[in-house]
Amino acid sequence: MYLHSSWRISVVVVAALALHGCASSPDEMVECGTVSSYLPLDNSANLYRVVVTHLDGVPVISKPNYLLSPGQHEFTVAELINSPALKVSLSARKVKVFMVDVAVNQRYHIAAQFNTDKIYIGQNQGYWQPVIWQTESHQCEMKQ
Repeated sequence: MYLHSSWRISVVVVAALALHGCASSPDEMVECGTVSSYLPLDNSANLYRVVVTHLDGVPVISKPNYLLSPGQHEFTVAELINSPALKVSLSARKVKVFMVDVAVNQRYHIAAQFNTDKIYIGQNQGYWQPVIWQTESHQCEMKQ
């Protein structure tokens, strides 16, 4: 009788744990920050869109927002500068890597800063750099 009763208790405990694992709980949500590349940019301020090609060294399909754990994240981006002032050859238009230090509940807007202080021609890749052009508070939660 004791063995049979003990077996039933074990089945109930296992079932309760399995149901608990299926239920949503606040513990399953983790804090995060957001990196975005979707806001319209002020081209008169020499800011242009970027396309994210890799995140933390892994190829990605570019999207408007990336929900990320706090800490440093590596972005590889390509610029989409469409200024008539840009005279750099297409072969010089390469991706660039930069780090974003993501904090909890912050949104970072990234862009390509077109450097217009010099004339860039030929193969010069110094005509732009990736930048965080705006940071704002933003509630962020993602599933574990």
